[in-house]
Amino acid sequence: MKESKSRVEAISDSIFAFAATLVVVSLDIPEDFTELKASLGSFIPFGISFFALVMIWRTHYNFFRRSQFVDTWVIALNMMMLFVVLFYVYPLKFLANLAFGEAKISGWDQFAELFELYSLGFAAIFFFLGMMYFAAARKPATNAKLMRFWGRHFLIFTGMGILSIILSLTGVGLRIGLPGFVYALLGPLCYLHARLYGGATETEEDATE
Repeated sequence: MKESKSRVEAISDSIFAFAATLVVVSLDIPEDFTELKASLGSFIPFGISFFALVMIWRTHYNFFRRSQFVDTWVIALNMMMLFVVLFYVYPLKFLANLAFGEAKISGWDQFAELFELYSLGFAAIFFFLGMMYFAAARKPATNAKLMRFWGRHFLIFTGMGILSIILSLTGVGLRIGLPGFVYALLGPLCYLHARLYGGATETEEDATE
């Protein structure tokens, strides 16, 4: 199904390109040097937002590098993931702007809602990506062990997003930014998962490339 795979990748890249446009669309071209200097501060949150979007694109690209099979389930999950990406860029960019004083919120309630929106998008993106791996694992021509490894890997990301939502809803650690800092657990948890399940998997992946 190479033809179908190439078409799915083509439309996916188009949607990611549109998402990148949404990140940059609010950046006005300065009309003089004073405006240029004043607008430089907005390029830092823009860079952070763009880098985060590129990292999501990279995880998406890696799926199609690891799996050559595309069926209706993979296409449906892929489209749902891309739909969420288009939503996700708004709280992502706003949060980056807020961190550098380029945006404002009114009170802790809005701060909590911002993390809820951001984490909802984060959790949904990686949930659909993880499900794409589990869908690919059902196919006899794929490396099922490898697909399940990466499926579990990205469900860890989903779990962190859900935990952030819970912390935001309950207000636990909100004033110190705990719903954001909880994402630092991704590193240790993914490392532990790789130590438990990834040794043989990495060897198998190398053999498939």
